Amino acid sequence: MNHANAIHAQGLTRRFGETLAVDAIDLNIPRASIYGFLGPNGSGKSTTIRMLCGLLTPTAGSAQVLGLNVPGQAEALKHKIGYMTQRFSLYEDLSVRENLQFIAEIYCLPRPRRRQRIAELLETYRLGDLERQRAGTLSGGQKQRLALAAATLHEPELLFLDEPTSAVDPQSRREFWETLFELCAAGTTILVSTHYMDEAERCHALAILDRGRIMADGTPKQLEDALDAVVIEIETADPARARPLIAALEGVLSVTQLGIRLRVLLDPRLTEPERRLRETLQQHGQTGTTLLTRPSLEDVFVAATQGRYRRGNA
Repeated sequence: MNHANAIHAQGLTRRFGETLAVDAIDLNIPRASIYGFLGPNGSGKSTTIRMLCGLLTPTAGSAQVLGLNVPGQAEALKHKIGYMTQRFSLYEDLSVRENLQFIAEIYCLPRPRRRQRIAELLETYRLGDLERQRAGTLSGGQKQRLALAAATLHEPELLFLDEPTSAVDPQSRREFWETLFELCAAGTTILVSTHYMDEAERCHALAILDRGRIMADGTPKQLEDALDAVVIEIETADPARARPLIAALEGVLSVTQLGIRLRVLLDPRLTEPERRLRETLQQHGQTGTTLLTRPSLEDVFVAATQGRYRRGNA
């Protein structure tokens, strides 16, 4: 294993009966980076994270996390990793401080260090005024900050975050990501699963998962540059009527409506695609302006989850 990598996996596979949840994926995730899993529900993101944590035994393949084999060395690994689940998993009847004290005992932190870390985390995550409040009464953003404080209390080298921002408002999400970058800058490796495009774009690198397979991977810019498709936006007065007309054209890979605009992915081998789109609208009594634009991560995601992602020559 390359020790510059926090995670190395080969052919990692997991079946549940007849269901193939994760299908022979390979991973190489560098240390001190933020790596994303982007995919729809049921794509295998959570199952993969649980295997990498040592909570699930792979059906086939192998994985090394921080130089340790999982699940064989999971007991040694658990003191080096933090894990934050999608659902709030702390004790709602305990106060903020009591939850942190309980987690500190689980990780066997010495008493002086325990007091120091809890004091640090209460300040870092702006929980000082809430330390006596029962966790169940916190807002979504406050619960998120408490869960992250608990996951990082023992200063893990690697942090697993499974859709951690699904229940919080946009401002809390932005603040949460600022904290992640601070942790990463201090040397923590972070693996985060999400279905939000803006979060995926914040990752240093990511994998797009669908039906248990990695459909594309790389930095956001690499993925966008390598999409083997032409992207054209059409602005028209009646996009709902125009959409099926455009979708029926040969060489059109997908059409997405964005307000009064249509975002169209086309086969790059088509000649004069903008003219073709305008002529199609005119033939049906519609007018529209076209704009050739660069691919977005959402375009990559749509192409990948439809099985149409092809790398270009970028």
